[in-house]
Amino acid sequence: MRKLITTALLGAGMALAISSPTLSHHSHAMFDHTVEESISGTVADFAYRNPHVFLYVDVEEEGEMVHYWFEMSNIPNMIRRGIGHNTFQEGDEVTVNYWPLKDGRPGGNYSNIVAADGTLYD
Repeated sequence: MRKLITTALLGAGMALAISSPTLSHHSHAMFDHTVEESISGTVADFAYRNPHVFLYVDVEEEGEMVHYWFEMSNIPNMIRRGIGHNTFQEGDEVTVNYWPLKDGRPGGNYSNIVAADGTLYD
């Protein structure tokens, strides 16, 4: 019986060790994937780092500057989509199509980005 319990605990520990990296990734439940919105503004910052790349865009709305943030994917996925660490620079004009945050804060999960020269990044 003691050997059975030890074996079961060892098996459970191994399963947890293998699955814990996937459990650490967050869900996209915070984004409303039933609605797609669009904003145009000026790049304030482009944080090209793992686990996710972020684009920060300033948008003038009704005379006030609103700071949006957009979660993108991880660096390998961004590279496959043609987005490198120098793709977006502070001051660039962009249009971001995105799934908004459910809580109403300005920002969301990007769908695609159109640069001022018309280049589409998705």
